[in-house]
Amino acid sequence: MYKEYTMNQLVLPLDLEVRLQENDIAFAVHDLVEQIPDEAFEPFWRTTGCPAYHPRMMMKIVLCAYTQSAFSGRKIEGLLKDSLRMMWLAQGHEPSYRTINRFRVHPAVAPILKAAFVAFRCHLVETGEIDEEAIFIDGTKIEANANRYTFVWRRAVERYSAALVEKSNQLYDELMADQVIPEIERESPDALSVQELEQVAARLEEKIEAIDEEIASTTDVAERKRLRAERKVPRRLHKQAADFAARKRRYEGHMATFGTRNSYSKTDRDATFMRMKEDYMKNGQLKPGYNVQIATEGQYTLAYDVYPNPTDMKTLIPFLDEIETFFDLPAHIVADAGYGSQQNYTDILERRGRLPLIPHTMYRKERKKKWREDPFNIANWAYDDETDTFTCPDGRRLPFSHESHRTDRNGFTRDFRVYECESCDGCPFRELCTKAEPGRHRQVSVNGAWEEQKHMTRTLLSDEKTGALYARRKTDVEPVFGYLKANLGFTRFSVRGKQRVKRELGFALMAVNLRKFIANGIGGSAKKGSG
Repeated sequence: MYKEYTMNQLVLPLDLEVRLQENDIAFAVHDLVEQIPDEAFEPFWRTTGCPAYHPRMMMKIVLCAYTQSAFSGRKIEGLLKDSLRMMWLAQGHEPSYRTINRFRVHPAVAPILKAAFVAFRCHLVETGEIDEEAIFIDGTKIEANANRYTFVWRRAVERYSAALVEKSNQLYDELMADQVIPEIERESPDALSVQELEQVAARLEEKIEAIDEEIASTTDVAERKRLRAERKVPRRLHKQAADFAARKRRYEGHMATFGTRNSYSKTDRDATFMRMKEDYMKNGQLKPGYNVQIATEGQYTLAYDVYPNPTDMKTLIPFLDEIETFFDLPAHIVADAGYGSQQNYTDILERRGRLPLIPHTMYRKERKKKWREDPFNIANWAYDDETDTFTCPDGRRLPFSHESHRTDRNGFTRDFRVYECESCDGCPFRELCTKAEPGRHRQVSVNGAWEEQKHMTRTLLSDEKTGALYARRKTDVEPVFGYLKANLGFTRFSVRGKQRVKRELGFALMAVNLRKFIANGIGGSAKKGSG
């Protein structure tokens, strides 16, 4: 006996909603997007042309597709034809992959995504999923949608640019020595600018045209032969000058694209070449990518951003500024030692009035026995507060010498007190203690503000409450990256350009949030129309 089955009977279409399970992720997507205020969708409104698909519907289908690990526009289009949840969210509409791709990279999607994250966080607070005591920050690198071999390196451009300056100066000196063209007015005697090289090329072209006119005006064979021979030199020099001008303009364009970076990809100029972790042995290679920063609590992503620089330390301050556009910062900022610097501590303590639970870069090393027992480590030297002097292992005094100030390329200034040994002559430990040249003595630079901040950090991390809060970092923020890459399969961006990449990242991270929300059994509200 079989259940009734026939392909020749007309079946009335049913509401797809009744075919979905009660806790289907489509309901969570629907509820989230419906919470976004209408004002966020106003930029998509238009009064002329063909009516557009409703942006709420487009948000739902793109977000739901990302929860199903479908990141391609064509795959999303395919899901609209064979996925019940996608058909229900689209309510019979079937936008093409071009329409889907245009929507998800549209600049107006950014505020909609931000509103979605804000609404999601508010719901987490209301349900008690997060306690707003701290946020946990970490970063990872994700490969860009760019050719891995179309790279440009700052060091190579600088080397080629310096060689070009030398060659162009030689060319100009040759022109002046032979009096081929009249002297031009230069902005700097060190290097010719692009405009000056183009001016040299124009003068040489005038010289060539003048010779051409002479050749055309004479009928003497010998004279014409002499003029042709004379024309070879300015032609060669004109070609060089035009080539130098084009190359210099190209190098200046490269330097402008670099900004503060050391490399970029020709395919996606916002992407920087970074070392990716390919496997557990960390046998990675340099690939174009972005440094993704997220802030989490309860393993839910609450804020995010992307940066072109591979190191985390310089991203913390701009990322905290970005977080404050999502919500107010909690009392504790938790991150790993990759973010520990004086500039970051100062910003969190003085500018934001929060506590950084961030170990400094040498925190783990300072706790080792080898560090604590190293006799040549300044931290282990005796210090006399009254005389303001250190005493080295050989018993020699290092009194205060002078103050020093160092400003890095980001404009942050560090203040040091410099102590210098009275004399290192004849010291049996000189080779082990200092690398100073003979006749010079050991100097020690002490950054008082930095030492106070490190002491504060050690105290906070040793405290039972704040130490336990810091210990939550590994189990809070790092699993999100594992879920994003391993479970969701999001290991490479499918769009190009920093802003577009950021918008796609928003869809992927919200997809992770919704999948976890459903897995915890607190998502998937009652079905539409069921009360």
